[in-house]
Amino acid sequence: MSQALALSYDNQRESRKALPLALAMGLSVVLLLLQTLSAAARGAPESFADLAEKISPAVVNITTTTTVARNAAPRGVVPEGSPFEDFFREFQDRNNGGNDGNRNRPRRSSALGSGFVISEDGFVVTNNHVIEGADEIMIEFFEGGELVAKVIGTDPKTDIALLKVEAEAPLAFVNFGDSDISRVGDWVMAMGNPLGQGFSVSAGIVSARNRALSGSYDDYLQTDAAINRGNSGGPLFNMDGEVVGVNTAILSPNGGSIGIGFSMASNVVVKVVDQLKEFGETRRGWLGVRIQDVTEDVAEAIGLEKVAGALVTDVPEGPSAEAGIEAGDVILSFDGKDVTDTRSLVRTVGNTEVGKAVRVVVFRDGKTQTLKVTLGRREEAENAVPASAPKEPEVPEKTDLLGMTVSAITDELREQLDLADSATGLVVQDVLETSKAYEKGLRAGDVITEAGQQKLSDVADLNKQIDAAREAGRKSLLLLVRRSGDPRFVALSLE
Repeated sequence: MSQALALSYDNQRESRKALPLALAMGLSVVLLLLQTLSAAARGAPESFADLAEKISPAVVNITTTTTVARNAAPRGVVPEGSPFEDFFREFQDRNNGGNDGNRNRPRRSSALGSGFVISEDGFVVTNNHVIEGADEIMIEFFEGGELVAKVIGTDPKTDIALLKVEAEAPLAFVNFGDSDISRVGDWVMAMGNPLGQGFSVSAGIVSARNRALSGSYDDYLQTDAAINRGNSGGPLFNMDGEVVGVNTAILSPNGGSIGIGFSMASNVVVKVVDQLKEFGETRRGWLGVRIQDVTEDVAEAIGLEKVAGALVTDVPEGPSAEAGIEAGDVILSFDGKDVTDTRSLVRTVGNTEVGKAVRVVVFRDGKTQTLKVTLGRREEAENAVPASAPKEPEVPEKTDLLGMTVSAITDELREQLDLADSATGLVVQDVLETSKAYEKGLRAGDVITEAGQQKLSDVADLNKQIDAAREAGRKSLLLLVRRSGDPRFVALSLE
């Protein structure tokens, strides 16, 4: 018994020793499994090497050469007549060859960028700013060799250019992917010619989508993949080797990558490239209205339940005027698509075929209307003439209200403000700095042409609209204000 008991105790002691070891081993297995599952969920590649090897032959370096005229004098260096003028002139002469003939001789300037081949017959995509003004464009291929490129077409609005090279054999090329399905956090890889160092690869993720910088048609993917000068025009790839963006810009205080780069989304680029290939230029739809976003106070002032759509501020001669769209209308739907804001409307219209008849749903006087508009071409209408307005009032009036001093338009004011003979409304002559009107940005010299979506001829008209808004229980009154000819709506508080 004592022997068996001792053996039992020994077994228990060994079991107690083995238990922590088993738990530790089990915990290690669980952690390893969790790490594996986590990596699979992130889709983190073990290496980008296979992908880089596959798509590199379609990525190109671009070198441009431009003729630049030399200055005949050291302008901008020292003031004319300065005692140092002769010194700087001699210094410039030495740099330019030592004589007047060489100083005035044009010089050649080179620039570097990136691009990528999109077809075996030699179409190449890059940024417009890479090749703009170039006299000669040279394409250098990853696998060696150079070819001269010609410009097929450019689109400064999206900063895209389409080039063409003539090669003896079919070229390696890459396809565009669907940027709309790219998600924040997806892995991406950038390729190009950063800082003139030659072919280079960097990787990162999609940091944000639908970024806008300065253009009407901007739709950028933001990425932390390193993008530097020279990467412009190069491709941003997804993990399937498809181009989801064209590297265009960086946000940087020092000119180098700090992890904030912008690539024009491929779904924008594809439409531009298709038009450049077919027409040598872009052909965007044109609705013919000037618009602004709908804000909460604007929506309340006009009785619109939802803050959405695009508020029409002006209707020049063109498709919308012919279809009956008016200033003050809120465009809620265009060609069957809901309009969330001005940016979405501009992009949707621009992507619609020129000459197409579309249905436009507008909110007017508390209800919706459907109008049919035949689109014009934006490129032919950049300098459209503003719509004319009713005749000016004959009897000038002046009064203080809503924190402003306003008066009817007189001949003197018309001349001072450079107003058209047909301009009507009320001129803001002064604004109290403590008033709501001042907070909303109204200033002396502004012209109020409408109130409550009704045209103004005199001060009495404005008072009438103020009373009507208050009787309807409105907290604000919608004003259409023009400054230097540019219209905008302002919802001014009545309290």
